[in-house]
Amino acid sequence: MKRVVVGLSGGVDSSVTAYLLKEQGYEVIGLFMKNWHDDSVTISNECPWLEDSNDAMIVAEKLGIPFQTVDLSEEYKERIVDYMFNEYERGRTPNPDVLCNREIKFDVFMKIALSLGADYVATGHYCRKGEIEKDGKKVYQLLAGKDSNKDQSYFLCQLSQEQLSKTLFPIGELTKPEVREIATEQGLVTADKKDSQGLCFIGKVRLPEFLQQKLKPKEGDIVEVPSGNLHYQRNIPVFDSKEAELAFFAEKFSYSPEDGKVVGKHQGAHYFTKGQRKGLNVGGTVEPLFVIDTDVDENIIYTGQGKEHPGLFRRTIFVNNDELHWIREDLQLNEDESMNVKARIRYRQPLQDAVLYRVSSGMYIDFKTPQSAITEGQFVAWYQDDELVGSGVIS
Repeated sequence: MKRVVVGLSGGVDSSVTAYLLKEQGYEVIGLFMKNWHDDSVTISNECPWLEDSNDAMIVAEKLGIPFQTVDLSEEYKERIVDYMFNEYERGRTPNPDVLCNREIKFDVFMKIALSLGADYVATGHYCRKGEIEKDGKKVYQLLAGKDSNKDQSYFLCQLSQEQLSKTLFPIGELTKPEVREIATEQGLVTADKKDSQGLCFIGKVRLPEFLQQKLKPKEGDIVEVPSGNLHYQRNIPVFDSKEAELAFFAEKFSYSPEDGKVVGKHQGAHYFTKGQRKGLNVGGTVEPLFVIDTDVDENIIYTGQGKEHPGLFRRTIFVNNDELHWIREDLQLNEDESMNVKARIRYRQPLQDAVLYRVSSGMYIDFKTPQSAITEGQFVAWYQDDELVGSGVIS
């Protein structure tokens, strides 16, 4: 009997994961990760980890599997929270969920599981794992979940072959309603529990309030840039190489206060992200204002009216070499090579046609149609059919 440690989160997905593995004849151990208990940076009565760990324990009892809690808050603070604050200070928007999987669930947590004699770690992610043989070697694939509405492969876009080899995703073949149905049939306490929202670690903490604990509010101007601004009427030169063309289209517009008019005040540019509409509190415009850029050095937010504003769109993005990651190492490109892919720049975005171009300093992702609200610090992930083959941080 192979031993599997399940990350029991107190939600329905991980509960059904544990149940299915037990049915399949594995020896199952439930482990709850406590990732946060620094009450100075949360709204503690809103932090549901106690309720979650309790639900996880009740599920483990019901299934008759051993259960324990591990406290990973120290590693969490170091690897995720500090990184987040650092990224926001630089004016980038990190994705804590992707990092949480790479650094915590499939690294720190996985090491604990293996030290308990586990053969595998299992999580309640909606994705699947494939296995192929290539040049006499086993190669693991990360495949999209069967439920296209819930597919979570994007959140796992930074996993390695090593991590995938020791991972199981038992609910990847199921849809969310099927998972809830199984939980109801088995009388699991989590059957009707709502999906958790908010940061993957501090439960229901609202991000601006969380950031305000460390990044102090500082008043600055909100500038509205009209869609007829000269930035958007630039002449496209004749390019002497593909790389020059990609560099041109990947370059973001750089704004100054003279490009528009001041329409309001904000409490800190680092609390805002591109494409954001809520929280600007500026009225009186024909269409709602969207953030088109933030300047954290000058503490200015640049906005434009309407979701079709040209300042929101860009066709090409760049990923630096040190932030480039291939799950399928055997498919990685050499310099001057290209690859047709489907790509997404955020969770649940429909996949978009794109071409990868490898250059000496990194890689360009050139989309067939311009993308809205490309955000530095977020992850771009690329697929071949339903297989996620690589990802990188948008620079």
